[in-house]
Amino acid sequence: QEQLVDSGGGLVQAGDSLKLSCVDSGRIGSGLRTGWFRQAPGKARQFVGGISWTGGATSIPDFVKGRFTISRDNAKKTVYLQMNDLAPEDTATYYCAAGRAVIYYNAMTYEYWGQGTQVTVSS
Repeated sequence: QEQLVDSGGGLVQAGDSLKLSCVDSGRIGSGLRTGWFRQAPGKARQFVGGISWTGGATSIPDFVKGRFTISRDNAKKTVYLQMNDLAPEDTATYYCAAGRAVIYYNAMTYEYWGQGTQVTVSS
């Protein structure tokens, strides 16, 4: 049973924007930190953003800072990843993940994962 459902991926051109969504199906509960990761074929999973339960703290790695932002709406049980000025190197499957005691950049510390949504950026 899926507990996190991520969506919003697609095929876009370089310079376009996408907004990914991660919805809690309702089984996970409150108080969790949420992160977004991406994985391209043949490459390691890469952290691209994290947010606290309240939304008061976020973590964006330098290589996407200024282009990616993360936000959440707990009333909708949804976390968003806004991606602007996309480039072909952003092509990957994007995953959201959540947990209660996570270290944002460390995928091993997350308890729940979405199924992934594909983002493809053409040049």
